[in-house]
Amino acid sequence: MSDRLTIISADTHGGADVAGYRPYLAPEWHDEFAAWSATFESAWLDADDDNFFMNYDSDRRLAALEADGISAEVVFPNTYPPFFPGRSLAGTLPTTREEFVRRWAGLAAHNRWLVDFCRAVPGRRKGVIQLLPNDVDAAVAEVRWAAEQPEICGALLASVPPNTIDPLYSAVYDPLWAALVEVGMPVVTHAGGGAPTLPDDPASMPILIYEYAFWSHRTIWHLIFGGVFERHPELQFVATEQGGCKWLGALGVALDAKFDALTDPKKQTVKFDNSAMVDRPMRPSDYLQRNCWLGASFLQPHDVPHRHDVNFDHVMWGADFPHREGTTPYTREALRAGLSDVPVDEVRSIVGGAAANLYGFDLAALDEVAARVGPTVDEIATPLDRVPPDSTSYTFLPEYQATY
Repeated sequence: MSDRLTIISADTHGGADVAGYRPYLAPEWHDEFAAWSATFESAWLDADDDNFFMNYDSDRRLAALEADGISAEVVFPNTYPPFFPGRSLAGTLPTTREEFVRRWAGLAAHNRWLVDFCRAVPGRRKGVIQLLPNDVDAAVAEVRWAAEQPEICGALLASVPPNTIDPLYSAVYDPLWAALVEVGMPVVTHAGGGAPTLPDDPASMPILIYEYAFWSHRTIWHLIFGGVFERHPELQFVATEQGGCKWLGALGVALDAKFDALTDPKKQTVKFDNSAMVDRPMRPSDYLQRNCWLGASFLQPHDVPHRHDVNFDHVMWGADFPHREGTTPYTREALRAGLSDVPVDEVRSIVGGAAANLYGFDLAALDEVAARVGPTVDEIATPLDRVPPDSTSYTFLPEYQATY
């Protein structure tokens, strides 16, 4: 066994700049794209950072990741796709057919850009395509196209806010779940996707940020109580950057309690309609263990002891590159802060093995990369004695621990 660790970040972000999407749009959208891009203004602060080119400059991005000890990455979206009022990752769902058609054209352009972006570094960069749940047939067709691209490893699907379209536990989406299972592609969520639209009020932003994880977590109990994991037992669901791993174990306890309340004859709640629960062969926590994975970005020190509250083999570390709260350029320090006293076989699983298993990376080939760029086992096993003073990573912020 190598003395180096093969690190696969299960959470990084990228996207083209605005002009970079034009070649990937169908020609009939070029005139509308010209009009849209002429009035485009970014509302996100890091779009003005000097670091923003890391979203799409393949060579400089690779150099930064290698310098940080990272051998491979799973790329989530970050920039604005064509015709979106904001980042798709944190955007709301379209509300009309016309709006859906425009946004779908933009997402299709991003998905095809992503293939080329990942193809620039074969075997070391895989991407997560974006889907919209508004049109199931279109989503299924995109999944089948993506399955033919070795650079694509997952399908990002936003949560569905209340009173918009059919909730994700509806049988309407069964063809999509079936297609994902058929091609062996996990469905992925990320904090921020699918939150409802809030009014134009100064309080809306802090409320929205606080609730980002909630709206993503909400999808899990919809899929469990709605029977999706029972109808599609091989469907794999990934919750990324939603608070480490402690929350998922706690969620399993809470969901089991609700399940018991609906099925235990001694409970008052059993008098409510429990027809969806009475014949369920597994408890909610069992579905979490079998069907759910965690893109546990940062994995703060306080969270690491809870890694066995969930299916440990399904816990994946992420750098959240190039975001300010991520670990770069102090990934080694972040890993030392959280994993120095963890057995090495578990460290290998968390930082790379689990992601390789789920997303289809060739771990043996990446081990060769890690022999050149990866940190040593002994280095990460050395407890951190000094927090980098200029780091903005949440890994090192004690006050951030209280939010999970």
